[in-house]
Amino acid sequence: MSNDNRGNDNRGSDNTNDPTIDFGDEFGVVRFGSDDDSGPALSFGSNETEQLPHWTEPATGEIPRFMKQDTESARRPEQDDDETDVWSAYNDPSAPARKPPIDLTGDGPRRFETTTPPPVERPRREGRIVIGTDPTGETRRQAPLRDASGAQTRPTQVTRAGRTSPASRPGQPRVAGRAGATGSMSRPPVSGARDLPTATAVGALLLAVFIGALIVGPAAVMVIVLAVIGLAAFEFFTQITQAGYKPISVIGIVGCIAAPAVAYWKGDSAIPLVLLFAFVGISLVFVASDGVDSGPVPNSAATMIAIIWIGLMGSYAGLILRWSTLGEGFAQRGTDTLFIIVAGVVANDIAAYFVGTAVGRQPLREWISPKKSIEGLIGGTIGTFVVVVLVGLQSTTWPSFGSWIMLSLVISVMAPLGDLTESMFKRNLDIKDFGTVLSGHGGALDRFDSILFVLPAVYYLGMVTTPWA
Repeated sequence: MSNDNRGNDNRGSDNTNDPTIDFGDEFGVVRFGSDDDSGPALSFGSNETEQLPHWTEPATGEIPRFMKQDTESARRPEQDDDETDVWSAYNDPSAPARKPPIDLTGDGPRRFETTTPPPVERPRREGRIVIGTDPTGETRRQAPLRDASGAQTRPTQVTRAGRTSPASRPGQPRVAGRAGATGSMSRPPVSGARDLPTATAVGALLLAVFIGALIVGPAAVMVIVLAVIGLAAFEFFTQITQAGYKPISVIGIVGCIAAPAVAYWKGDSAIPLVLLFAFVGISLVFVASDGVDSGPVPNSAATMIAIIWIGLMGSYAGLILRWSTLGEGFAQRGTDTLFIIVAGVVANDIAAYFVGTAVGRQPLREWISPKKSIEGLIGGTIGTFVVVVLVGLQSTTWPSFGSWIMLSLVISVMAPLGDLTESMFKRNLDIKDFGTVLSGHGGALDRFDSILFVLPAVYYLGMVTTPWA
């Protein structure tokens, strides 16, 4: 109680000269400094520094004392003990290397790296990546799916905007040469050596049947023409259907047979009507289909290709044979012309084969048929001319030397073109032959593909030059 009173008395006193205040037992007496305190100043060692200059004056460049001491101590080795060998650390290879002191002043010796730094490995930059491709080069493979009936189906591929990829739609076949096919053009089908004895025997049999029909008359020859064209059309539609297309095969086969039939019966004015009816029928079928998944464009095109290639071009055989039905003096015109065409095409094929096999070096169109050569083309032209001259000597329809030259040139150009066209289609479909009905020759389309291109060319050549006049 007395302490509290004493503290209250001290706080309440008005003695301003005493710089002490007693807060009681807890804190004791606290002394405050006064302005006129003349006692000695605190000192932390010898003071050798001068008064700092005013901040507005220029810099003196002097270094603080503690930095000088650190620099000097860093420059001289420390000697802790007389018995300690301070240089032993530099001679002992097992001793850890001492790090040099840090130079804060910049007065120490500068050291430069003399060793070449290791090369920096930069990540390999990939080539340009195009959206929609596989930058790794690996083709994504999916196992075939099967529906409830057990048939294999392709997985549906969805592209941007929710559209189905054309290669996965029904009626959109996935064959070599189409967009979306991986890689370049597919490898050509492996074919074995040509069976010459069988091919020769079958060819001789066909020639005998053809000559027999010529003797009977143009109508008999026309029956053979319709049979060959119908069989060729059937082979074509069978192969493209197996490739994934969905053509209208019935309309296509009927159109191919109808074109040469009406040409022989009514002439060239009836051929456009066949093409018109065929296209209208194809359009009606796809219009009545369930939707665009039926593939109207590719399947209509596949059907019309057959009608034009086999039907329209084959119809010129009917037009040529029609020459023999025009009356007296025309009986041999059509049959003679057709016989010269067949003989010239066969000679071209045989001569090109043997010459190309013997001396062929320069490929004609390697990506279509590597075995066809320019040397074979020249040999085929020579063989065609020889045979056309031999047959023309017995003909009254093409009796002049000039007509033989023109016939030989037309056959030598159009026959290889027809053969290359058929080989191109087979390469695209990745097949060896369109059929196997003719041993050693393949199918009917494989045997008569060259004649299809020669028929219209020779027909118009005869109409323009009229060599029989």
